Amino acid sequence: MEFQAETRKLLDIVTHSIYTDREVFIRELVSNASDALEKFRYKQASGDVTSADSIPLEINIYTDSNRKTLTIVDNGIGMTRDELIGNLGTIARSGSKNFVENLKNGDGADKSATDGIIGQFGVGFYSSFMVSDSVEVASLSASDASATAHKWSSDGSGQFTIDTVPSEEVSEHLAQHRGSRITMKLKPTCEDYADAEKIKAIIKRYSSFVAFPIKVNGEAVNVVQAIWAKEKTAVTEEQYDDFYRFIANTYDKPVYRLHFRADAPIELKCLFYVPRFHSEKFGMGRTEMGVNLYSRKVLIESKPKDLLPEWLRFLKGAVDSEDLPLSLSREKAQNSNLVRRIKEVVTRKFLRFLSDEMKNNPASYREFYLEYHMFLKEGVCQDYAFMGNLSKLLLFESSSVENDVISLDDYISRCTPEQKHIYYLVAPNREAALNSPYYETFKKHKIEVLFLYNTIDDFVMNNIKEYGGRSFISAETSSVDLSKEGSLTSKDGEDEESGDKKDDKKAAVKALSDSEAEDICAWLTVTLGSKVKSVKVTKRLSDSPAIVTDHESGALRRMMKMVEQANAGRKEVDALPAQTMEINPSHPLIVALYQLKDNPGSVASLVAQQLLDNCLMQAGLVEDPRYMIPRLNDLLLATATHHKNELDYDKKTQA
Repeated sequence: MEFQAETRKLLDIVTHSIYTDREVFIRELVSNASDALEKFRYKQASGDVTSADSIPLEINIYTDSNRKTLTIVDNGIGMTRDELIGNLGTIARSGSKNFVENLKNGDGADKSATDGIIGQFGVGFYSSFMVSDSVEVASLSASDASATAHKWSSDGSGQFTIDTVPSEEVSEHLAQHRGSRITMKLKPTCEDYADAEKIKAIIKRYSSFVAFPIKVNGEAVNVVQAIWAKEKTAVTEEQYDDFYRFIANTYDKPVYRLHFRADAPIELKCLFYVPRFHSEKFGMGRTEMGVNLYSRKVLIESKPKDLLPEWLRFLKGAVDSEDLPLSLSREKAQNSNLVRRIKEVVTRKFLRFLSDEMKNNPASYREFYLEYHMFLKEGVCQDYAFMGNLSKLLLFESSSVENDVISLDDYISRCTPEQKHIYYLVAPNREAALNSPYYETFKKHKIEVLFLYNTIDDFVMNNIKEYGGRSFISAETSSVDLSKEGSLTSKDGEDEESGDKKDDKKAAVKALSDSEAEDICAWLTVTLGSKVKSVKVTKRLSDSPAIVTDHESGALRRMMKMVEQANAGRKEVDALPAQTMEINPSHPLIVALYQLKDNPGSVASLVAQQLLDNCLMQAGLVEDPRYMIPRLNDLLLATATHHKNELDYDKKTQA
């Protein structure tokens, strides 16, 4: 007989052009076998077929490396002669799809009975010809008590034969006198599919969660259940742990587990885990996506890149949809707009879960955040759609709270109504932040500052820009003006540690007058040359002599430096631009520098250069301070010489 699809070309297209990976023929044939078992189970439950045996429904696969054959056997519903011709002799006719449609159209039918049916297109069987020179299907229908077994055979050339299986040979083909047996004579280039271990690996990848047991040469392969498809109350902790170990290939306990169902835009069954650790922090490269896409418990796409945002690549788990439109090869979802909608729904569900954990279980959330904060910050910078949700999940150290972290909502809750900004300071650690000259004015005015320690943090704040009606401002900018922020400073502008507790030496120094301050600013501008674009007086400093403001973020420059290193050392970061320098006219160093600047042979120029470099280091803008060593040696020499001369003078006067 000839295929009713009429042309060999169509068969060639089906068997050689639809699938990108030929190993999926195992998935297709196992899915067909599962459908046959599901049909038998339904018809048995409805009384349409009877069976006296108590043999469990299962799929058996046999490999024969000597004969170069691969055989798949199921004890399901089987097929009559007409069904063999109709289902296998007609390309793109799906017996499973017809079965589902008949059930759905039937009066009083149990619609849930269709849930376990996998097949849709009627082409999966022909994937066997990708690896086979010939295929033989022996089948005996359980629906027809008088039916005899028949054997369908083809070499994929466009013709097939149907023969009756003699009764004495039925047991040889179908030991349980029902179901189907597919025997494939493998092509010389595909003889590795007669290897049992290879078949096991393919089944574990694609068909681990088929509803029926799968055995390869008698050994059970799919021992882990598709627990995501069950109700949460029906899954034990041990089953959750077993599935996590299977899908994450690890033996630790996850930090979080999220098991849920959603019905929009289509019905979804999802199970996510957050591992206790991730490997990116150890420099092991970018983590690949960890969530698989299934349809009716059969793998459709392993770790697809468009199912979840890239910043959620640390998640492990499964997303299953029975209604997801699939490509003909069932290797990808067909509707990209629908996939994007699924991504949005699933992502928002996970973010709500994290928000609830942050509120209800702060200790466990902090453990999660400590490990995964960089992924959330990556999302803030890359994913505008979820920036607001992610911003709520961020935690930072604060000048007002020791040994703990706070959220942006916590910060805002302590702001006075007049405060219109959220202030932050990037520093290597808390000690450096507390001792930073940029923090002095906030300390004096008792205004809370977020302390950021990670390279990416400044970039994150610049991306968020505004939160809760307040804009983000770096403490390192010249625009910091706390006079209108409702600060808690005392009337004289001193904090608790001012006044009597000030250093006696500093208190004894008379501040420069306005004209003297203008004079030293002009002198510094000339002395420092192209390194500064302006030098001006500031009132924000109390303990430090000077700062640079409105500079390019030191954290951003460090990020650019990492890019430079990743580019094999090519220079991607330009030299520092000219800086805006602000000086404290009451600081002893500035006063002394004013007195030295006009004295010939003084170290005033060296001090000015070092003062600027000190400011740059405070701002995190100095990548390699070794260039300062010659100047520091000159300053040390000048200091030592000065003290030696003083000692010599004292000795002479005492003599």
